[in-house]
Amino acid sequence: MRILLISSAFSGLTQRFYTELNDSGYQVSVELHSGDEEQLIEGVSLFKPDLILCPFLKQRIPPAVFKQTPCLIVHPGIKGDRGPSSLDWAIQNGEPEWGVTLLEAQEEMDAGDIWCSRTFPMRNATKSSLFNREVTQAAIECLWEVLTLFEAKDFKPEPLDYQDKKIKGQCLPLMKQSDRTINWNQHTTQEILRKIRAADGSPGLLDEIHGQAFYLFNAHPAHLLKGKPGEIIATTDKAICRATIDGAIWIGHLQAKQETGKALKLPATIALQNRWPTPKNHFLKNFLSPQIKTIEIDYFQPGRQISCQEIWYELKDNIAYIHFEFHNGGMSTEQCQLLLSVYQHVATLDVKAIVLMGGEDAWSNGIHLNHIEHAAHPGDESWKNINAMDDLIYQIINTVDKLTISAIAGNAGAGGAILAIATDQVFARNGVVFNPHYKNMGGLYGSEYWTYLLPKRVGMEAAHQLTEQCLPIGCKRAWQLGLVDKMLDKRHDIFYSQVKCLSKRLTENHDRLIQLLEEKGEKRCLDESKQTLSSYRKNELIQMHSNFYGSDQYHDARRQFVYKSANKDVTPVNIATHRKNIINNEISI
Repeated sequence: MRILLISSAFSGLTQRFYTELNDSGYQVSVELHSGDEEQLIEGVSLFKPDLILCPFLKQRIPPAVFKQTPCLIVHPGIKGDRGPSSLDWAIQNGEPEWGVTLLEAQEEMDAGDIWCSRTFPMRNATKSSLFNREVTQAAIECLWEVLTLFEAKDFKPEPLDYQDKKIKGQCLPLMKQSDRTINWNQHTTQEILRKIRAADGSPGLLDEIHGQAFYLFNAHPAHLLKGKPGEIIATTDKAICRATIDGAIWIGHLQAKQETGKALKLPATIALQNRWPTPKNHFLKNFLSPQIKTIEIDYFQPGRQISCQEIWYELKDNIAYIHFEFHNGGMSTEQCQLLLSVYQHVATLDVKAIVLMGGEDAWSNGIHLNHIEHAAHPGDESWKNINAMDDLIYQIINTVDKLTISAIAGNAGAGGAILAIATDQVFARNGVVFNPHYKNMGGLYGSEYWTYLLPKRVGMEAAHQLTEQCLPIGCKRAWQLGLVDKMLDKRHDIFYSQVKCLSKRLTENHDRLIQLLEEKGEKRCLDESKQTLSSYRKNELIQMHSNFYGSDQYHDARRQFVYKSANKDVTPVNIATHRKNIINNEISI
């Protein structure tokens, strides 16, 4: 069966559809649609699909497509819900339950016949988190039901009928910034959190700080802090704390609004550099400016001390669990160095195993491109960042007196995917998508000892394919290749329980644990005698130095990525298999 995915971007949900269908033996191709209907019609004609699925769509599908081929749209809303801001309204309005619906494409958006639908309870979480977890899982469940119904001859989809009492949804407009506005003197902490979370990911909530317009992201409740509503009352690391009428919230990231569009999304204190008000008369400074507390975090103490804390560890059953909840999975130079220091501290404790937990929504995506773009010298910052990643992974590889485990609940990409396989054991949640490659970022070669770690797990041939084809792979395929040792439950809560159970089981048999550690040490010595880790790193960094300093290809690609200015009219050939022949013919001519 031939299935074409039409999407506005090769998004996380589109990649999940792609990997699920590929793993199950379907012929799958992708066509990105940004508004060029002629190009879209050409793509459909080239692939000749039996079914079209649209996991993430911002543009209309033309009648020439959906009248010729069955075309189903994934809508992140309950039955009857319509409009481009479905999840935004659900979060902001505090809906206790929401859902996903797969419906037929029609000229009127979201008004087609319903093929299937799923609902889920709403968490107190950001839009991007809900989309990555509940929405994605519900959409996958709908996908498999649709594929069954598609071949059922007697199936008829359900017409959208608002007279039916079971239809709870309604048509809602695009949510504007005026619908999101915060009144710091009226809205409660929970109301403000819902507003920011409803915009988190995109477009962000527009607000004002010190007379400057900023989009707010990554908000958390702040406990035991109070002040004048709207004022910044504390900072910690890179986050700021603003008072509300009944408490306070931490804001982790800001994005300045500019006339030419949005600037980079950055940690709040970095975005506010050179923007703090300074009274002309310094004698009046303390009188006019409220006292801003600096909250110090002791990262060497177990537990999460404040809600916006990115790195913390837990101890249980002689096992250390290190969490690193980095926003969108990017790891800056400073974050890598801090994580390394926490890891080194934990490695001195009387524990039998160290489990790297990563983040719940994004495990890790390697070096932090936004931080690099913001730096005065992006090439230099790229070099520092990749070396900081290498230092961290080197320490993990050389931990021979403890069992090391990666527990991957969220997607992992680029250097983050390699970080995940630096440990002895890799446990992954069913549903995780891996992108263990670099080249689509302007031909980036990559480091993180991937030339040692990746072939060791999957073999040279598979390592070459993974890094050259630049395609996502699902958890099942990763397990088959040997990238993952155990594929665990799809639900986050069950996954974490399984991780703790398996980790305890691996460490409770003392004799077996000693044997495993001895074998690990012997294998490390044998590998080092064949080729030293320093030589792997040197060879990789020679290539990376050329990427950072030898040409503009990587810098151009990074800039397009962080500012979202890449050419969206062109679908990459590696995912658009139906266009490969055209490209090859053009080359031969």
